[in-house]
Amino acid sequence: MLFSSPRQTARQMLLRLISSLAYGVRRRILQTAGAVAVMLALSSPIFAQQGPARIVTLGDSLSAGYLLPQKNAFPTVLERVLRERGHKVEVSNAGVSGDTASGGLERIDWAVGDGADLVIVELGANDMLRGVDPAITKKALATILTRLRDKKIPALLTGMVAAPGMGRDYEVKFNAIYGELAREFGVALYPFFLEGVAGNPGLLLSDGLHPNAQGVEAIVRNILPSVETLLPAK
Repeated sequence: MLFSSPRQTARQMLLRLISSLAYGVRRRILQTAGAVAVMLALSSPIFAQQGPARIVTLGDSLSAGYLLPQKNAFPTVLERVLRERGHKVEVSNAGVSGDTASGGLERIDWAVGDGADLVIVELGANDMLRGVDPAITKKALATILTRLRDKKIPALLTGMVAAPGMGRDYEVKFNAIYGELAREFGVALYPFFLEGVAGNPGLLLSDGLHPNAQGVEAIVRNILPSVETLLPAK
Protein backbone atom coordinates (compact mmCIF):
# COMPACT_ATOMS: atom_id res chain seq x y z
CA MET A 1 0.00 0.00 0.00
CA LEU A 2 1.21 3.46 -0.85
CA PHE A 3 -0.84 5.17 1.84
CA SER A 4 -1.27 4.23 5.49
CA SER A 5 -4.41 4.64 7.45
CA PRO A 6 -4.51 7.35 10.16
CA ARG A 7 -4.41 4.61 12.81
CA GLN A 8 -1.34 3.02 11.25
CA THR A 9 0.38 6.42 10.89
CA ALA A 10 -0.24 7.26 14.52
CA ARG A 11 1.09 3.85 15.55
CA GLN A 12 4.24 4.33 13.47
CA MET A 13 4.83 7.76 14.98
CA LEU A 14 4.41 6.34 18.48
CA LEU A 15 6.89 3.56 17.76
CA ARG A 16 9.41 6.05 16.40
CA LEU A 17 8.96 8.23 19.50
CA ILE A 18 9.47 5.29 21.85
CA SER A 19 12.54 4.21 19.88
CA SER A 20 13.95 7.74 20.03
CA LEU A 21 13.33 8.00 23.76
CA ALA A 22 14.91 4.59 24.36
CA TYR A 23 17.98 5.61 22.36
CA GLY A 24 18.30 8.80 24.41
CA VAL A 25 17.99 6.90 27.67
CA ARG A 26 20.61 4.35 26.56
CA ARG A 27 22.98 7.15 25.54
CA ARG A 28 22.54 8.93 28.87
CA ILE A 29 23.15 5.67 30.72
CA LEU A 30 26.34 5.06 28.74
CA GLN A 31 27.49 8.62 29.28
CA THR A 32 26.84 8.35 33.01
CA ALA A 33 28.61 5.01 33.21
CA GLY A 34 31.58 6.49 31.38
CA ALA A 35 31.74 9.44 33.74
CA VAL A 36 31.57 7.15 36.77
CA ALA A 37 34.37 4.99 35.32
CA VAL A 38 36.57 8.07 34.88
CA MET A 39 35.87 9.23 38.44
CA LEU A 40 36.73 5.81 39.83
CA ALA A 41 39.94 5.72 37.83
CA LEU A 42 40.94 9.17 39.06
CA SER A 43 40.33 8.20 42.68
CA SER A 44 42.06 4.83 42.53
CA PRO A 45 45.48 4.34 44.18
CA ILE A 46 46.99 3.28 40.87
CA PHE A 47 46.06 6.57 39.24
CA ALA A 48 47.15 8.59 42.30
CA GLN A 49 50.63 7.13 42.05
CA GLN A 50 51.10 8.62 38.59
CA GLY A 51 52.03 11.98 40.15
CA PRO A 52 55.48 12.69 41.61
CA ALA A 53 56.29 11.51 45.11
CA ARG A 54 56.66 14.47 47.47
CA ILE A 55 59.73 14.50 49.71
CA VAL A 56 60.17 17.17 52.39
CA THR A 57 63.54 17.93 53.99
CA LEU A 58 62.84 19.20 57.50
CA GLY A 59 66.20 20.50 58.63
CA ASP A 60 68.62 23.28 59.49
CA SER A 61 71.37 25.07 57.56
CA LEU A 62 73.12 21.82 56.66
CA SER A 63 70.27 20.78 54.39
CA ALA A 64 68.85 24.24 53.65
CA GLY A 65 71.90 25.20 51.55
CA TYR A 66 73.64 27.76 53.76
CA LEU A 67 75.54 30.33 51.60
CA LEU A 68 74.90 28.26 48.47
CA PRO A 69 72.83 29.00 45.36
CA GLN A 70 69.50 27.18 45.56
CA LYS A 71 70.57 24.89 42.72
CA ASN A 72 73.35 23.55 44.97
CA ALA A 73 71.22 23.04 48.10
CA PHE A 74 70.68 19.48 49.30
CA PRO A 75 66.95 19.23 48.38
CA THR A 76 67.54 20.51 44.84
CA VAL A 77 70.50 18.22 44.22
CA LEU A 78 68.65 15.24 45.70
CA GLU A 79 65.66 15.88 43.42
CA ARG A 80 67.92 16.19 40.37
CA VAL A 81 69.77 12.95 41.07
CA LEU A 82 66.61 11.00 41.87
CA ARG A 83 65.01 12.16 38.63
CA GLU A 84 68.12 11.20 36.70
CA ARG A 85 67.68 7.73 38.17
CA GLY A 86 64.09 7.52 36.94
CA HIS A 87 62.17 8.51 40.07
CA LYS A 88 59.21 10.88 39.79
CA VAL A 89 59.82 13.13 42.78
CA GLU A 90 59.53 16.67 44.06
CA VAL A 91 61.79 17.57 46.98
CA SER A 92 60.73 20.54 49.11
CA ASN A 93 63.27 22.54 51.09
CA ALA A 94 61.90 22.99 54.61
CA GLY A 95 65.30 23.77 56.09
CA VAL A 96 65.81 26.84 58.28
CA SER A 97 69.30 27.99 59.18
CA GLY A 98 69.87 28.05 62.92
CA ASP A 99 66.93 25.77 63.68
CA THR A 100 67.07 23.38 66.61
CA ALA A 101 65.01 20.21 66.95
CA SER A 102 62.50 22.20 69.02
CA GLY A 103 62.32 24.82 66.27
CA GLY A 104 61.62 22.15 63.69
CA LEU A 105 58.84 20.78 65.90
CA GLU A 106 57.21 24.21 66.16
CA ARG A 107 56.82 24.48 62.38
CA ILE A 108 56.30 20.86 61.34
CA ASP A 109 52.55 21.16 60.72
CA TRP A 110 52.82 23.95 58.15
CA ALA A 111 56.27 23.02 56.83
CA VAL A 112 55.34 19.41 56.05
CA GLY A 113 51.56 19.41 55.78
CA ASP A 114 49.61 16.20 55.15
CA GLY A 115 50.52 15.27 51.59
CA ALA A 116 54.16 14.23 51.90
CA ASP A 117 55.32 10.76 50.86
CA LEU A 118 58.60 10.98 52.82
CA VAL A 119 60.13 13.40 55.31
CA ILE A 120 63.88 13.55 55.81
CA VAL A 121 64.43 14.78 59.38
CA GLU A 122 67.79 16.55 59.61
CA LEU A 123 67.90 18.32 62.97
CA GLY A 124 70.06 18.41 66.07
CA ALA A 125 73.32 20.00 64.95
CA ASN A 126 72.42 23.39 66.45
CA ASP A 127 71.27 21.73 69.66
CA MET A 128 74.70 20.16 69.98
CA LEU A 129 76.61 23.35 69.15
CA ARG A 130 74.59 25.26 71.75
CA GLY A 131 74.95 22.56 74.37
CA VAL A 132 71.20 21.93 74.61
CA ASP A 133 70.35 19.14 77.03
CA PRO A 134 70.21 15.93 74.93
CA ALA A 135 66.99 15.01 76.71
CA ILE A 136 65.33 18.12 75.26
CA THR A 137 66.62 17.37 71.77
CA LYS A 138 65.47 13.78 72.00
CA LYS A 139 61.99 14.76 73.20
CA ALA A 140 61.56 17.24 70.34
CA LEU A 141 62.68 14.71 67.73
CA ALA A 142 60.44 12.06 69.28
CA THR A 143 57.46 14.40 69.03
CA ILE A 144 58.29 15.12 65.36
CA LEU A 145 58.39 11.39 64.63
CA THR A 146 55.12 10.92 66.52
CA ARG A 147 53.44 13.63 64.42
CA LEU A 148 54.67 12.01 61.22
CA ARG A 149 53.54 8.58 62.37
CA ASP A 150 50.09 9.96 63.18
CA LYS A 151 49.93 11.39 59.65
CA LYS A 152 51.16 8.04 58.27
CA ILE A 153 54.14 9.74 56.62
CA PRO A 154 57.36 7.67 56.41
CA ALA A 155 60.46 9.30 57.88
CA LEU A 156 64.18 9.04 57.29
CA LEU A 157 65.99 10.19 60.42
CA THR A 158 69.47 11.54 59.81
CA GLY A 159 71.88 11.56 62.71
CA MET A 160 74.43 14.02 64.02
CA VAL A 161 77.61 13.46 66.02
CA ALA A 162 78.75 15.60 68.94
CA ALA A 163 81.79 17.73 68.18
CA PRO A 164 84.99 17.23 70.15
CA GLY A 165 85.14 19.37 73.26
CA MET A 166 81.52 18.89 74.33
CA GLY A 167 82.58 16.55 77.13
CA ARG A 168 82.43 12.79 77.30
CA ASP A 169 79.12 12.63 79.18
CA TYR A 170 77.40 14.99 76.72
CA GLU A 171 78.90 13.16 73.75
CA VAL A 172 77.62 9.77 74.89
CA LYS A 173 74.09 11.03 75.59
CA PHE A 174 73.80 13.08 72.40
CA ASN A 175 75.21 10.45 70.06
CA ALA A 176 72.76 7.87 71.41
CA ILE A 177 69.68 9.93 70.52
CA TYR A 178 69.25 8.92 66.89
CA GLY A 179 69.74 5.18 67.18
CA GLU A 180 67.41 5.00 70.16
CA LEU A 181 64.67 6.94 68.36
CA ALA A 182 65.04 4.89 65.17
CA ARG A 183 64.53 1.70 67.16
CA GLU A 184 61.68 3.13 69.22
CA PHE A 185 59.71 4.39 66.23
CA GLY A 186 60.82 1.80 63.69
CA VAL A 187 62.00 4.44 61.21
CA ALA A 188 64.94 4.33 58.81
CA LEU A 189 68.17 5.85 60.10
CA TYR A 190 71.04 7.45 58.21
CA PRO A 191 73.51 7.61 61.10
CA PHE A 192 75.48 10.78 60.21
CA PHE A 193 74.27 13.40 57.74
CA LEU A 194 77.82 14.68 57.12
CA GLU A 195 79.33 11.23 56.61
CA GLY A 196 82.39 11.52 54.38
CA VAL A 197 82.16 15.32 54.41
CA ALA A 198 82.87 16.44 57.99
CA GLY A 199 86.55 17.17 58.48
CA ASN A 200 87.26 17.31 54.73
CA PRO A 201 88.27 20.92 53.87
CA GLY A 202 87.70 20.31 50.15
CA LEU A 203 84.02 19.58 50.79
CA LEU A 204 83.31 22.33 53.32
CA LEU A 205 82.83 26.08 53.29
CA SER A 206 85.48 28.25 54.90
CA ASP A 207 83.68 27.96 58.26
CA GLY A 208 84.65 24.29 58.36
CA LEU A 209 81.09 23.30 59.30
CA HIS A 210 78.77 23.57 56.30
CA PRO A 211 79.10 21.61 53.05
CA ASN A 212 80.05 23.44 49.89
CA ALA A 213 78.57 22.49 46.51
CA GLN A 214 80.89 19.49 46.18
CA GLY A 215 80.09 18.50 49.74
CA VAL A 216 76.36 18.52 49.01
CA GLU A 217 76.92 16.29 46.00
CA ALA A 218 78.85 13.87 48.24
CA ILE A 219 76.07 13.87 50.85
CA VAL A 220 73.47 13.09 48.20
CA ARG A 221 75.54 10.23 46.79
CA ASN A 222 75.96 8.73 50.24
CA ILE A 223 72.36 9.07 51.40
CA LEU A 224 70.81 8.08 48.06
CA PRO A 225 70.40 4.33 48.80
CA SER A 226 68.59 5.12 52.06
CA VAL A 227 66.20 7.50 50.29
CA GLU A 228 65.51 5.19 47.34
CA THR A 229 64.57 2.35 49.69
CA LEU A 230 61.70 4.47 51.04
CA LEU A 231 60.32 5.66 47.70
CA PRO A 232 57.39 4.08 45.83
CA ALA A 233 58.36 1.72 43.03
CA LYS A 234 59.27 3.44 39.74
